[in-house]
Amino acid sequence: MEMVVSPTEIHPILGDYAFVCNLVQPKSTAMNSGLIHAHSGLRWVVLILLLVAIFNAFAKKSSGNFTEGDRKLALFTMIGTHIQFTLGIVLYFMSDYVSFAAGAMKNTVQRFYTVEHILLMIIAVALITVGHIKSKKAQDAAQKFKAISVFYLIALIVILAAIPWPFRIEVAKWF
Repeated sequence: MEMVVSPTEIHPILGDYAFVCNLVQPKSTAMNSGLIHAHSGLRWVVLILLLVAIFNAFAKKSSGNFTEGDRKLALFTMIGTHIQFTLGIVLYFMSDYVSFAAGAMKNTVQRFYTVEHILLMIIAVALITVGHIKSKKAQDAAQKFKAISVFYLIALIVILAAIPWPFRIEVAKWF
């Protein structure tokens, strides 16, 4: 699975950059393994926070009362998502599955981790952030709950499509 470019080999499109990318990618290390486990475990926390925030927003949409607890739930969901995203960015530049070499797009695992996963997760984090900001700026409770329910729900769908589920990606694990 390892696609190492030798120091004497120049990539036709990426030039010397292909070699530099492989230099900064440590192969399986304890830190890399720890980050992968943290990223994988935090996935479940973020999914639970998202589900609770979405159900809370739909349940209270007509109540007319946006409490401090509702605000904190939306905020902690966004914070958890941003922490998860930060871990993901670090892993992106350390991963053996991310490759900018020729032929990487033909390999489904490398294409998924190099392009699909990160792109969809950037979109999801942006949606959650926009939903939180819109809920903060909204004047009444119904508008606040609507912003959270709509943006967080769309983000949840995008996240579920972007998670490397074991039944979808051969190298993925549940935890």
